[in-house]
Amino acid sequence: MKRYLAIDFGLKRTGIAVSDENNIIAYGLTTVESKDLMTFLKAQIPKLAIGTIVIGEPKRMDTSDSHVTANVRLLKEALASNFPDTEVVLMDERFTSKMALQSLIQGGVSKKKRSNKALIDEVSATIILQSFMQLKGT
Repeated sequence: MKRYLAIDFGLKRTGIAVSDENNIIAYGLTTVESKDLMTFLKAQIPKLAIGTIVIGEPKRMDTSDSHVTANVRLLKEALASNFPDTEVVLMDERFTSKMALQSLIQGGVSKKKRSNKALIDEVSATIILQSFMQLKGT
């Protein structure tokens, strides 16, 4: 079974999450510098047998585009071009950073570790992926 991979893209850092082999549970994989994202994905997508890439689509509360939305759409096009056998979809990512921070607090993660923005990006990608899988019914 092909796995899912989620991306929480940012201009500096990108959080990445992946599903388990049965597409039941999403877990954080890593955070990479955005400039290194494509190199990372070219190595990992074949290795992890990824069938679908889910990219968090940043929107404002009124559903208008944020300052990063155009970059995310360009990323989607680049991924579709580089991985033609892999489905690439956008998923609303509103509130994921706040949900990530809240889940870290509830999980008892120390304030010092919660200040690590890379960790929040990774957890945000995990939330995006888990939401996608719930919508798909997997």
